[in-house]
Amino acid sequence: MGLTMELNNLKDAFDRVAKKQKLSCSTVQEVMDQIVQEIEKAIEMMQSTTLDHKSILAELKKKLHEIAPLAQLEGTQKELNIALSKYPKALEKTLNPDISKAYRNIEFDSHTVNQIIASHFYRQGMFDVGDCFITEAGEAEAAAAMRSLFQEMYQILEAMKSRNLEPALKWAAANSDKLKENGSDLLLGLHQLQFVKILQKGSREEALKYARTNFVPFAGNHMAEIQKLMGCLLYSDRLSESPYAHLLSPTNWDIVAEELTRQFCNLLGQSYQSPLSVTIAAGVQGLPPLLKFMTVMAGKKQEWQSMKQLPVPVELDKEFQFHSIFVCPVSKEQSTEDNPPMLMSCGHVLCKQSINKMSKNGSKTFKCPYCPSDVDAPRCRQLNF
Repeated sequence: MGLTMELNNLKDAFDRVAKKQKLSCSTVQEVMDQIVQEIEKAIEMMQSTTLDHKSILAELKKKLHEIAPLAQLEGTQKELNIALSKYPKALEKTLNPDISKAYRNIEFDSHTVNQIIASHFYRQGMFDVGDCFITEAGEAEAAAAMRSLFQEMYQILEAMKSRNLEPALKWAAANSDKLKENGSDLLLGLHQLQFVKILQKGSREEALKYARTNFVPFAGNHMAEIQKLMGCLLYSDRLSESPYAHLLSPTNWDIVAEELTRQFCNLLGQSYQSPLSVTIAAGVQGLPPLLKFMTVMAGKKQEWQSMKQLPVPVELDKEFQFHSIFVCPVSKEQSTEDNPPMLMSCGHVLCKQSINKMSKNGSKTFKCPYCPSDVDAPRCRQLNF
């Protein structure tokens, strides 16, 4: 949310500069038009009359003096210069060029990082780039397996972009049992697209034959959707003007393609979104508060490097929250592997260190902070989030 607000402020600053520039250009054009108009009048008079040219030029000089081009341009140009001088400062403030201040010396599993990067290229269909990266990173052994995982998916999606559903239908049919276990209606969605595609060609009989062959297994749970598709048969020659025109929307193809990608990755044991994209997006959200903290901690870089937990709260959107978080109601600290949440006999939960402190390291019972129950520390059970 904070980053979005800062980017909105940056956009507003840019819009102000653009507005000032547009106004300045408009003023310059108006002044130039006035000057050109007066000069053209003077030339016309010199060519069509016997008046003294000196008097005509003197009159032109007077007119140009009245127009006062410099005075007209000075105000708008000054406002533009002020806006332009402020904008780079806003850019530097929002888009901090030096993000290395928030860097910590952490050991990375280079093999895993390389696989994540290569996987990202393969997901995007950039197989040549992925192969090149894998070769240069010395991860050739993992290349073939990782490449093949996404090559089939990419080929299916490319075929769908060309409105060819055969590869997708073949894959979905081969994995229909697993798709059903996942609660996915992908196969039905593909058959719906194919049915509408056949009907668009004007072949009502062929569409009806396709429906009888492929929709029967779904009749038990999806009768309403199938009935709507059967209604389309009445408008086979004018489907775009029928109550079912929405079935022709390209959005339907996008929705099915997204579901296919999700299920394909699911069956491969891969996440739907690229881990690299998710990591970078989360980093973009989490970086600003860390940079602000490091500005305050400028003289304590060594202390920052030795911290095991982030010293400031970093708010991330729900899409980046993959694990439950427990904060001990007594110590107000977040649980860790060394200080896990513990379930007490009364059903309430505290962190291990709080229980140890209240029980004198398990040497005595203590009162639960939330109910009158006596709690015996050794009987508390660790929870795994």
